[in-house]
Amino acid sequence: MKGLEFVFLAAGSVLGAFLRYKVTESPLLFNTLPVNVLIINILGAFILGAFVVLSQHWHLDGRYSLFAAVGFCGSLTTMSAFALDSTNLLENNQYGTLAANIIANVGLSIAALIGGKSLMSAIINN
Repeated sequence: MKGLEFVFLAAGSVLGAFLRYKVTESPLLFNTLPVNVLIINILGAFILGAFVVLSQHWHLDGRYSLFAAVGFCGSLTTMSAFALDSTNLLENNQYGTLAANIIANVGLSIAALIGGKSLMSAIINN
């Protein structure tokens, strides 16, 4: 990895981690479902979907992928916090909420990525 590539990666990572910290610093619950991590994962997936389309359309240099996809979205989204929230729900015997958490994080993140790609494709093709 060259120096400039590292700068792109680091800048994206710092911004993504900062945004994740700000969104998750005050826990939000919907009944007992932890919503902060869900919001972050959906937002990151949407941004990544939009970026993929822009990157392909504009033939962006790989450094922008280091910044946006790997750095920003990689440090914004959080599989480990999702796993921790899910484990806590499991340990508290909240099986319905656990199932909702898993379905929501995985399903809505995939839907958001598809939505980001679709929206950006629609914008570009108009």
